[in-house]
Formats: sequence, structure tokens, C-alpha cells
Amino acid sequence: MKQTINYIIRFLLGVDRAGAYSSLVGYTSNVRHFHKYKVVIIPSGFFSSSVYGTQASMPQLPLKEIEGVPLLFGSPKEESFDETRIIHADIIASSYFLLSRYEEIQKRNIRDAHGRFPGKESLPFRAGFIQRPIVEEYGKLLRSWLRKACVHIPEPQPELQDIWLTHDVDAPFFCRSLRNICRETWKGAGLLKALKLYGGPLEKDPYYTFPWILEQDGKVQNKYGDRCHQLYFLKAGGRHANDKPRYPFCSHDVQKLLQLFRQNQVMLGLHSSYEASLCPDLIPEEKMKLEHDWKLENIHQNRHHYLASREPEDQTKLIKAGITDDFTMGYADVSGFRLGTCRPVKWINPMTRQLTSLTLHPLSVMDCTLSESQYMGLPLNEAFRYCLQLLKQTKQYGGEIVWLWHNTSFAETEKNSYHKTLYVRLLNALIQ
Repeated sequence: MKQTINYIIRFLLGVDRAGAYSSLVGYTSNVRHFHKYKVVIIPSGFFSSSVYGTQASMPQLPLKEIEGVPLLFGSPKEESFDETRIIHADIIASSYFLLSRYEEIQKRNIRDAHGRFPGKESLPFRAGFIQRPIVEEYGKLLRSWLRKACVHIPEPQPELQDIWLTHDVDAPFFCRSLRNICRETWKGAGLLKALKLYGGPLEKDPYYTFPWILEQDGKVQNKYGDRCHQLYFLKAGGRHANDKPRYPFCSHDVQKLLQLFRQNQVMLGLHSSYEASLCPDLIPEEKMKLEHDWKLENIHQNRHHYLASREPEDQTKLIKAGITDDFTMGYADVSGFRLGTCRPVKWINPMTRQLTSLTLHPLSVMDCTLSESQYMGLPLNEAFRYCLQLLKQTKQYGGEIVWLWHNTSFAETEKNSYHKTLYVRLLNALIQ
């Protein structure tokens, strides 16, 4: 537990030499130790054995605030002890609660139809700060308390760190198989159109928007260089109905898509299946299949299909599979900062309270979250303004952008009509 608390303090400080500055911050209620530190944060009791894992550990609404920042635990009281500032706002427990997904182990009975914890049931949404990276605001407070104690600690530069333009390849093609022809014949546009799509050039397939995506993302990469990453997540298994369509590696069209990815030197990761969200033990098998079938080396990035990372402890299966970076951590029903941060963070297992080797990259925006009526259902201009606000928050606190747009969202269909326009506008905002 001590390692976890020390990591949270360093993460909150968020500056070069955070390790050295962290030695000036204490997390104790023992008065005899106060003199060792410049700032002491008084524990709220959240981590005590009689509280942790019980209903008493859950924050109560309405939340208290400290300097305008919502506080999950403790009180806004501040005092002095000789030359040490004593802070009763437990920003350590508050950060832990958000970063570890602790709320989700306390509310196991609250899941949507896909087994996901709904964003609109989360404390950040109910308390009104889903659009604010509150952990970064706690860090700003901690640095200000150190400065008041005559410690010269800088503020992080307000600029974007990494930019992750990510795309889940759920359905790479619209009508390139006999099954697709049957579907379109009986439920779609008819046999003649289906045959035309099936026999025509791949570039005419409505879902094959990859050349356009690569061109748009390339403009951002030209601006930011190595800080911008194009990352595509590929399926490699899953027998559940929600894992359809399956795209066999041996097909000519899939080979052409892989060649396109290689030519553009994009990054590829595992899109672990819906079935694997039900049975996480399948994740290592799917990773090995992806590496073998697609002849890829050392896949170490993952995103769950449907964002269905069901239970926090399931993350241990990612570690076992050799995954080092996960990009699932966004809510499907509301965009924002699910983990309370806009920076990559090591996963803390709330069951064991231990720090792990897995890095979580907070996903702030997914295309269908914005547009689909069962989620946010925003029109174009409102969706743009919402995303722009998240972008500004991320830049202000030196975070990383993680956006998800599916290739199918750029298909020329009435349902997805605004995503091309929205995506271009957002990329231009990044460039400008």
C-alpha cells in the first residue's frame, strides 16, 4: 500500500523530479512525524480495514469543495504546525478512488446490457465533474500548498503530450462476402447493388474509409511528429453474436488492408472480443492468434470491444497476456474523464490495493457516444463544442489526447452523416 500511495503523490505532483518533491509530502495523522514534511495530508480513514470495501467508504453527495475543486474525502480545513502545512483534504484517497475504478467494485449490481458500468451512474457524472480531470486539479492544489510552504516547485507546461488517434476495426468491409450479399439481398439495397459492391474495387466499399482516415490523421502527424500516433485495433477471435463480422486473415481484402497499414507505418493493437469480456481468460489466446495470423510482433496494446472491460480485476488477464497499455478507459454512454485524469496512469488494482505494470490511457471521446440517441445524442455543433472543451482541459494540464472513431462512422450513410465533418473540424483544432 505504501508503494501505491507514493505513486499517487508523485503522479499528483506531475513534474520533473517528482520523486524528490514527494519526500516533502506526508500522508499521516501522527503528529510526531509532521516535522519531516513541508505539507502533510491527513488521511480520512478511507484505507482503514474497517472502512475500505464497505458502504462507509463511498463519498456522499453533495461533495465538499476545496478552492472550487470537488473533494471526495476529508474536509477543506487547513492549518499550520510549526513550518508544516496541515491539509485535511484527503486528495490521496480521492485520487485513488477515481484512478482505481474503486466505485465499480462497490456497485457490482449496476451494469448495463453489455456488463459495463454506466458513466451516468458514476460519481463524476452525478457530481457534475465528468468533463474535468479532477486528479489534475488535485495536483495543482498540492503544488500550490508546497509553494506556500516555500518549496519552489514549477507548474507543468500547458501543452499536449501524446496524441492517440485510434480506430477500432469492427467491420472493415460492408459487402465483400457471400454472407454480405445475402444480407443486402434480403434486408438491404438488393441483389444487383450487393453484387456490384462485392465484385467492384475495394475502394468503392462504403466501410473501406481507411485511405481517407490515414490522410486526415497524417495531417496531424505532420504537425506533431512523434507525439502523434495512429493506432488501429484488430479483432482476432470471439464467437459471440456481438463479435460479428469476423474477417479472416487469409482473404484478399484483409491482406490489402494489412498492406495499407504497413505502408503507412501505423500501430496495431488487439481488439479483444466481446466473448473475451465475458471470459477474460481468452485474451492471451486472442493476442497470440493476432500475432500469428497477421504476422505481427509483440502486440502490447489493447482495447476491449464495446469498451466492455467489465470488472476492474479483469485487467490482470491483460497483464498475464503481455499487454502493457490499455485504451479502453472511457464510458460508452458519456464522454469525459472516466479515471479523473487526462494523463496515462499505472493501473491500481482496487482488490489488492497494489500498483501494477499496466498503463491505462484515458479515452475521452468515442464517436458513437456523441451521436447515438441512447447515449449523448448530440447534434454536430454541440458535439464539437463538447469535444473542444475536453481538448482544452487536456492541453491545460499537459495530458494526452485519446480519441476513438470507427471506420464505419465515416461511411456515407444518413445515420453517420456528421462524423466526417466533426472529425475534420476536431483535427483542424488540433493542428491550429
